[in-house]
Amino acid sequence: MNFTRWSARLPGTQRRAAARTETAVSPDRRGEGSVPAARAEQPADGPPPVPAVDELPARDVLDRVPALVALVHGPEHRIAYVNDAYAAAFGTRSPGAPAREALPELAELGLLPLLDQVLRSGKPRTLKSRKAVDGRSYTFTCTPVAEDGDRAGGDGAVLVFATDVTDHAEAAERLRASERRQRETAVTLQRSLLPQELEQPDDLRIAATYQPGGTEAAVGGDWYDVITLGGGRTALVIGDVMGRGVRAAAVMGQLRTAVRAYARLDLPPHEVLQLLDGLATEIDANQIATCAYAVHDPNEGRLVYASAGHLPILVRDENGTVQRADEPTGPPLGTGGWMHASGSIALGPGSTAVLYTDGLVERRDEDLDEGIASLERALSGATGTPQVVCDRLVRSAGVTADHDDDVAVLVLQHPARTGPEGDLFRNAALELLGGVEAAPRARAFASGVLTSWRFPADLHDLGVLATSELVANSLQHGTPPMRLRLRRTDRRLIIEVTDGDDHLPRRRRAEPGDESGRGIAIVATIASNWGSRRTPGGGKAVWCEFLLPRG
Repeated sequence: MNFTRWSARLPGTQRRAAARTETAVSPDRRGEGSVPAARAEQPADGPPPVPAVDELPARDVLDRVPALVALVHGPEHRIAYVNDAYAAAFGTRSPGAPAREALPELAELGLLPLLDQVLRSGKPRTLKSRKAVDGRSYTFTCTPVAEDGDRAGGDGAVLVFATDVTDHAEAAERLRASERRQRETAVTLQRSLLPQELEQPDDLRIAATYQPGGTEAAVGGDWYDVITLGGGRTALVIGDVMGRGVRAAAVMGQLRTAVRAYARLDLPPHEVLQLLDGLATEIDANQIATCAYAVHDPNEGRLVYASAGHLPILVRDENGTVQRADEPTGPPLGTGGWMHASGSIALGPGSTAVLYTDGLVERRDEDLDEGIASLERALSGATGTPQVVCDRLVRSAGVTADHDDDVAVLVLQHPARTGPEGDLFRNAALELLGGVEAAPRARAFASGVLTSWRFPADLHDLGVLATSELVANSLQHGTPPMRLRLRRTDRRLIIEVTDGDDHLPRRRRAEPGDESGRGIAIVATIASNWGSRRTPGGGKAVWCEFLLPRG
């Protein structure tokens, strides 16, 4: 084949040819002031003539090109030419042999179908950054070449032009490896800061899941926690630190630790968020986070919550009806200057509540409310254990390993207990009217209740003693109305006394001559745990609990 008869249709070649055609001047028009052609003779007194591109021998140019060049012809892509760089990379090739046999390196890269496509369409195609058998990476550009009069799809040829991009490919791979290491570090940090094992309250069944973002997305700052407050109460928290990577995970860890510390104060949810708001500002004034904090009290059958810019809690009752805990909702943590407020939603026996982050419901192609509505529909039909419900919600939302955002879901159920299991959960209450007869009545009431619950003698006596001391403390330092409540679960006995005074008792050392100050010390000594908190009505509750012997 005469190589010089072929003209490569490289990008811009046809434009340059058209330009030469337009600017070429016919002999009879050279005196009309037109611009001389590129190959026109230069004036005798001008610089020496410069050879035009058309006068350069194509074979010599391609032989010296550092890129790999091969020319193949016909439907079988028979070799017409390979340059020196190609031969140095893959070895010499015999002209006339079909590419499938003589160019195995192109076949391994899947380039032969691309050659067919270029030959049929007459349009160039590019295959970026493919690693060849010589260990180097190349970007291949296949350009149609045709003789004069040939049309696309005819018996033409294809010029294969390969540029060595090994350095760029290795740099990109190093960058990807660095990003993978950073993501693995963030995931490890994130998982280490999340609770390794959820606390399981007596009255609730709880499960949670965390799904980090996919390989193309850095890990965010989603977190959740379950905190037993004592007295049968449980705090549940979920949050999302804005941002990605190690920084977001570190801020999340600080907020989660702070939540656990503030929860031990047994404050109302809105006061906990108020403290967190100030802490978030101190950690990083430019970092904000959303958070929902809720407290469950089995005696009230409600979930009291506060939200700092977080998505609404969803609650499904025993009939399958789903409600949103929309209000009140304040701005995210870290914004400052906002007074948060608490709300409540019913969570009776047979109910299920779901706390979640935006990765579960937020999609780029739909409104956020649509995502929450889809989650409501999924929750209304999700039954089974909390872990089963959790997994079903994640699957229904289409969350996969390559999801573009991390997801945290916390599911809690207040089971409706019946039969033998229901006998393990009992409540008894007595209104205390005050006066000298209040303490003896409280002791007699506690003794009768504990006897009916068939507690062992030693636990019966300790329960009556603790009741006597808590009631005496309330009679001396509290104000009406007063109430005694006894509660048993399958794991503990809880004794609680409420009154109308909001002054919280504290344990102190009583001197030998003191006539008071020993009641709380006695309770703290004999009970497994004790504590106090302010109640929404302006009073307080003082409680203690005893662990039941495992049968």
